[in-house]
Amino acid sequence: MADVRDIPDATVSRLPVYRRSLVQIISTGESTISSADLADLAGVNAAKVRKDLSYLGTYGVRGVGYDAELLLAQIDGVLGLGTEAPVVIVGMGNLGQALAHYGGFQSKGFPIVALVDSSMDKVGQVIDGIVVSHLDDLEHTVREREISVGIIATPGGAAQEVSNALVAAGVRSILTFAPTILQVPDSVPVRKVDLATELQILGYYRHREVTETTDSTDRTA
Repeated sequence: MADVRDIPDATVSRLPVYRRSLVQIISTGESTISSADLADLAGVNAAKVRKDLSYLGTYGVRGVGYDAELLLAQIDGVLGLGTEAPVVIVGMGNLGQALAHYGGFQSKGFPIVALVDSSMDKVGQVIDGIVVSHLDDLEHTVREREISVGIIATPGGAAQEVSNALVAAGVRSILTFAPTILQVPDSVPVRKVDLATELQILGYYRHREVTETTDSTDRTA
């Protein structure tokens, strides 16, 4: 297997999609999967699948495909899913509370162990069994619970301050839902989920479909 530091970011971003597809295939009782079938499930082309998986040292067997269980284990190893990474969510508005209630993080090795907010109206509340602590106590919370991942669910105006606090507290990775660009050290990877942007992209596809339908109707009229 290649050094995980040598795997391109674009490939890393597709590995969770391959993983989900493999889990689906294994659940049906299948033990192998071809690059073409994996590509169909993941929404990419087969050549890209083969190139991505080559970084894992996996090339499959011609006419047989990939051993699904082995490939799943290799992807889990690259993604570091063999060990838990405790998570803190900062921002207990509607989004933060929804994330706190989501049970899927635990099953993927990312247990939510702390909830944080700067508002005294939220501090002390119990959400899904966790007491909300104050942002001022973040460093102590991170150290005490050995937190490595921070999720920012605050408004954009507060996100940089929260990011600074997370980095200072020792959090090593950040997932942000805030609609702003964060400035962090190169050693701290940041993934951004911009829901508004994703909806706008869906709007483009919807508009394109309507336009194509209209054009088709005009040509047949």
